[in-house]
Amino acid sequence: MSESTCEPIHSTSETPSEMAQWENGSDSLNLIKEAVVVLTRLPDYKISALRPPTPPQFYSEDEFSSSSDSDMQWEPDDDSSDSEFSVSNNNQKTANGDARKPSLPTSSNENSSVRISPASAHCSHETMNIRPNLPQEEVKVDMIVLARKKPMKWQRGKVVEIITKDDGRLKYKVSFEEKGKILVSGHHIAFDTTPKVENLYVGARVVVQCQENKFRFRPGVLGELPSRKNHFRFLVFTDDHTPVYVGLPFFHLVCRPLENLLDDIPDGPHKCFLKHYMRDWPYPHLAKYRVGQNVSAEYNGEQQRCEVQALDCSLMQVVFPGDHHREWLYRGSIRLQHAQARFLEQSAETMNESDSD
Repeated sequence: MSESTCEPIHSTSETPSEMAQWENGSDSLNLIKEAVVVLTRLPDYKISALRPPTPPQFYSEDEFSSSSDSDMQWEPDDDSSDSEFSVSNNNQKTANGDARKPSLPTSSNENSSVRISPASAHCSHETMNIRPNLPQEEVKVDMIVLARKKPMKWQRGKVVEIITKDDGRLKYKVSFEEKGKILVSGHHIAFDTTPKVENLYVGARVVVQCQENKFRFRPGVLGELPSRKNHFRFLVFTDDHTPVYVGLPFFHLVCRPLENLLDDIPDGPHKCFLKHYMRDWPYPHLAKYRVGQNVSAEYNGEQQRCEVQALDCSLMQVVFPGDHHREWLYRGSIRLQHAQARFLEQSAETMNESDSD
């Protein structure tokens, strides 16, 4: 049988050294392994845990105005689920040429209204308001924690002793970094570590780092979990009724929260607000406003007119013309005049139901 000659077919992926070996008649081929990178997309709530906080409350006005990520011109869209309930507003006006004021178009119609609509949730994790059934992290001696020194003042300290009372309750003696010691219950200390996302839920008891002093913290309640709707941030209502958007590293979970979170909230309007908020969740009532619109809100113990300066998801920034005081309010805050009327009406209905029972 005559010998046939087969010419090798060179692949376009062969390196020059490999081709040279073929041409030289070598029967060995050096194989080169290529590294392959596989990308896996994380869920939104895990991505949010890695994001730094972007709330306007944590930055100066200059930083917020110049940031490309700011949401001063964000405005909620109308949807078919809006309630028919409305509050008249006869003094709506357009924002002037102040460079720091957003330039959103506003209506000049004197019959414009503030409409109330339920907030729609985007995913099941976002609506979770039940405490996860997970093992509790142990509190140990020499552990660094955040402890309640005053109702609105928590500070970092060390657990120096754990005391068991006659009725079985545990008390924790905490020595503060500055000075002094205090004996507190488990719902008045918080872990100093960053919370795990799987442990978070709407209604969780937390403490938030203060803007003006990073070594002090204020107690609050988790009001929103991260979603596209709130730009992947956590909304916290502190016990003085201040709403703030924060990132995961800026708040801490209370070690042993009470079964009913309201039992740990001082009596007053804020407690009433949280009661209705948790009852309405995941469809809390939010008022829709426009930048430049005049509204009435409680300030210095009385209702005063103020102007909407900016909108940030569930919050709005208002300025009171008397002393030019600016602050952020939740768009369903009990301090707003229309919300106060609704809360009083609901409270009266609740009392009537209790009396009938």
